[in-house]
Formats: sequence, C-alpha cells, structure tokens
Amino acid sequence: MSGGRAHHRHEAGRPGDDIIGGHMSTQTVRLHRWDEIALEKVTEMLSRKLVTGEREMIAQIYLKRGCLVPMHSHESEQMTYILQGALRFLIGGEEITVREGEVLHIPSWVEHQAEALEDTFELDVFSPIRQDWLDHTDEYFHR
Repeated sequence: MSGGRAHHRHEAGRPGDDIIGGHMSTQTVRLHRWDEIALEKVTEMLSRKLVTGEREMIAQIYLKRGCLVPMHSHESEQMTYILQGALRFLIGGEEITVREGEVLHIPSWVEHQAEALEDTFELDVFSPIRQDWLDHTDEYFHR
C-alpha cells in the first residue's frame, strides 16, 4: 500500500464463514474510529463516547475539573484508565487518587464516587455492558 492511511473496514464475510479459536463465529468484526463517534454531553461537566460489543463496552470520558460522579454501583466490572488528569475515588470510605498512566479496577456492585481533580480524559472498560448508559437511564449523574 503506498502513501495515505488505509480506509477499509474489516468485516467478516457471511455468518459462519470465520473460525475464531476453533469455534465458528457468526459475529461481525468492526473497526471503530473515535473521531467518527459523536460526543454525548451527559452533564455540563461530563461528556463521553461509547463503543459497545456484545459483552463489554469501552468509553472515552471527558470530565471538567470539579466534576463529581455521585456514589453509585453497577453489575459491571469497571477498569478506569487515566490518560490525562486525575480522579479521586471514594470507595468503602477510602480515598484513592488515580493519575495519568494508572488503572483502577472496580469489581461488580462496589459503591464508588469520583471527583475530577483537574480536567481529565480517561477510558472506562465495562463488562457486562452498561445498559443504563445505552438507555439513558443513568440518573445518578443528575443527582
């Protein structure tokens, strides 16, 4: 390939054509580009972009300094990876500050709250997916 960026979307052929790990796959492989995903403004202080699979989801989250994500819990396991900035979590009465380059793992149903200590850009990975985010029933953001 010469020159510019490749612009092809890799998708599997007909369902059942692919064998992945010795198993027939009926799933379609999809390439997602963050710059093509609309930014969802959840509150004045928090925006996000989502990519969802069948059993896991990844989110780009933008929090303005001072943004408070109220105490909540969910079935999903959560991995929070700070790309820029810092978040102070309150979990079980303990404060945990997560900074650039660090990852915090939060198990299922563990209550947690987060505050942006500065403007923060982070990635959250959830499994299973956060259906409340897809349905916009995540009212805890608006408490």
